[in-house]
Amino acid sequence: MAIQVDKTHEDIAMIDCVFCKIAAGEIPTTIVAQNEFAVAFHDRSPQAPIHLLIIPREHIININDLTDLHNSIVVGMMQLVRQLAATYGNQVDKGFNLQINTGASAGQVVFHMHWHFLAGR
Repeated sequence: MAIQVDKTHEDIAMIDCVFCKIAAGEIPTTIVAQNEFAVAFHDRSPQAPIHLLIIPREHIININDLTDLHNSIVVGMMQLVRQLAATYGNQVDKGFNLQINTGASAGQVVFHMHWHFLAGR
């Protein structure tokens, strides 16, 4: 007799989440920086000469779903931002743009929180 397990919408989203698969190493990509909390890699549809994505290893839909339990993840992501700025930021002042699209109405397409690191303009 099979046991039926009800899956929530979020469980299904995690199974099919391209960013979860990248973070787990199931989809190959060139990782430019990583730590125990997050991974950074090149966006495959760049909107700037340098367009990197920073994603948490844990599936979090967007910034609205963050709680105090995620503080270490956010700090880990910010550490990657600083590391990327040192390597990819503007040569004069290490300048860059950091964009976070939150929700479909704001342009979020992949529902796994991610930050766009844009530089080179």
